[in-house]
Amino acid sequence: MILQGTVHKYSKANIDTDVIIPGPYLKIHDHDELATHAMEGIDPEFTKKVSDGDFLLVGNNFGCGSSREHAPIALSKSGIRAILSPSFARIFYRNAIDGGYLLPIEIDENILDQIDDKDKIEINLENHTIKDMTKDNKIYDIKPFSKIISEIVEAGGLFNYNKT
Repeated sequence: MILQGTVHKYSKANIDTDVIIPGPYLKIHDHDELATHAMEGIDPEFTKKVSDGDFLLVGNNFGCGSSREHAPIALSKSGIRAILSPSFARIFYRNAIDGGYLLPIEIDENILDQIDDKDKIEINLENHTIKDMTKDNKIYDIKPFSKIISEIVEAGGLFNYNKT
């Protein structure tokens, strides 16, 4: 699977679920409306910047805090297809994968200094690489998904995976 899009960079570590989708919006059940508040805790203009298929590039421990599924749902519905981070809070990671919402892709920390906000990149999940098309097609390695995570991703989430 090859994905292309624009990077939205927030290199701060420990971006928690209260920042991704602030608590007052947790009563919203319409996913499209929920998405209008994605990342509002760090950037109130975030959803105006994102196009369908874009990527987040963020610091360590992304998605820490509460176990709310609202966070990956809001990001996915806002247009984010994948999140690139050196590490994820495990509950956020599994909510993103299991729900089939978006791809949490683990990267080396040095990539945070190499890829810039608004860079156009291509993620190749089969080759486990990122190509920065803005910077002379520079290639970076990403951590591959485990076999079971790959199967869940290919199925479109845990519920679909369990149907097979």
